[in-house]
Amino acid sequence: MRGAKSAKWVAGAIVVALAATACGGNGDGEGKSKGSGPAGYVSIDVGEPQKPLIPADTNESNGSYVIQSIFTQLLDFDSKGDIVYTNAESVTTDDSKTWTVKLKKGWKFHNGEEVTSKSYIDAWNWYANIKNNQQNSFWFQDIKGYDDVHPEKGDPKAEAMSGLKAVDDHTFTIELKYTMPYFNYKLGYTTWAPLPKVFYDDPKAFGQKPVGNGPYTFEKWDHKKLIQVKAWDDYQGPNKAKNKGVQFKAYTTLEAAYKDVVSGNLDMIRQVGPTDLPKYKQDLGDGAIEQPYAALQSLTPAFYSKTFKDIDPKVLQGLSMAVDRDTITKTVLNNTRTPAKSFTPPGVKGNQNLDTDVFTYNPAKAKKLIQEGGGVPGNKFTIQYNTDGGHKEWVTAVCESIRKATGVDCTGDPKPDFATDLEARDNDQVKGMYRGGWVADYPVNANFMKELYHTTAEANNGRFSNKEIDGLMNKADKAKSLDESVKAFQEVEKKLVDFMPAIPLWYYRINGGHGKNVDNVNVDFHGDLEVWAVTTK
Repeated sequence: MRGAKSAKWVAGAIVVALAATACGGNGDGEGKSKGSGPAGYVSIDVGEPQKPLIPADTNESNGSYVIQSIFTQLLDFDSKGDIVYTNAESVTTDDSKTWTVKLKKGWKFHNGEEVTSKSYIDAWNWYANIKNNQQNSFWFQDIKGYDDVHPEKGDPKAEAMSGLKAVDDHTFTIELKYTMPYFNYKLGYTTWAPLPKVFYDDPKAFGQKPVGNGPYTFEKWDHKKLIQVKAWDDYQGPNKAKNKGVQFKAYTTLEAAYKDVVSGNLDMIRQVGPTDLPKYKQDLGDGAIEQPYAALQSLTPAFYSKTFKDIDPKVLQGLSMAVDRDTITKTVLNNTRTPAKSFTPPGVKGNQNLDTDVFTYNPAKAKKLIQEGGGVPGNKFTIQYNTDGGHKEWVTAVCESIRKATGVDCTGDPKPDFATDLEARDNDQVKGMYRGGWVADYPVNANFMKELYHTTAEANNGRFSNKEIDGLMNKADKAKSLDESVKAFQEVEKKLVDFMPAIPLWYYRINGGHGKNVDNVNVDFHGDLEVWAVTTK
């Protein structure tokens, strides 16, 4: 996922997103806590969301932090990646094709409307409809009737997917096009959240002032500066807020956010920038956080660009072998990352170390492969990244490693913030490669392949397309059991080495922290700080 409990891209150097524009004030109103806004509120550095606050139009980590606070889907995951039911009482199946969802009774939206089967069915049909142009509509493609509401060309043939049927107010069924043994895991992504009736009156206005069913109610959005939410007393989920509210503050740099944490003007920082990594444990003491999570940093070629269109995979294999991951992670990244050995991170089902030397630094072989593949057109390329996420240092180091090993010229292509970076990706404007940080939406290896490299995947911003890989993924989806599907995707992953849809660099660890005014700051499976559990002192 381009970051959140969903397929999300992450903005920060640690795959946890960050930043936008500097935020000076502490919110408004009386009774402020020490630099953290209104009394009892907690604050965290989260930049400007790329899109309006609609669950199925959010697939990056800034927006997903806010979406997770306002909306709750059927289920979630604990720190080990195991399913935890939230709005659902149960999600069951006898054949991995037809799934039955039973909702917990008594749940309401923030406006008092009851959350029912229809709340989910209507929302999913709207999300999937091609006319509504939702970034995450792809996530609903497994449901029977999706092609009728989201045809490849032309207008929808229907307004609703035939696979969704309400049994009663708190029970509904989901019929898929085919068996998919891990489908219930996909439901842990926030894009599956329900919507209240008021949404359909004016979706555009709703995206600026959403009404959800989550632990917090929306209060205000001061664009590129601050989003503020208030704890909802009537929330019934397991993640009920233990503070009075949250301020999501935007910063232009990680260094600025870090200074505010140290000075007490910000409670939490999701990722400490490279400049402050050597000293953050000393500065923050018990407030320093270092913990691995299911996320991967990679370099993704834009296969539509002049540089990488019709490129021989040998060239990409060579560029991969020209990156000295061990040295860069130990020096520039201060031992905060682990060199990648595969396309999937530890912590997801099916993670494996691939039996290949493509991820191992070998200048001689790198140069040879690039030459055998016909070389990089013009003998140069760029790496696009967002400057508000602490990436400049490692991008510079990667380019220097490639240049020194192969003679191929590599330079960074900086964008001012994460939203600008994503817009360039979404609009096919990447000139060479882009920095692709992906955090698990659900703890299954398929999430790091199907959502990134399938031809139809929304997050496939490199526009990689390979019929053989698509076919193998589709076959893996239809396996009879979760274990068989995971094993089939392991075979897909082995095959990816032959085509190199991306160059995996390293696995993430969260290196963040909190100040002295808050406590109980924990990290979830996705590497997000659990803002709902944070308490004030």
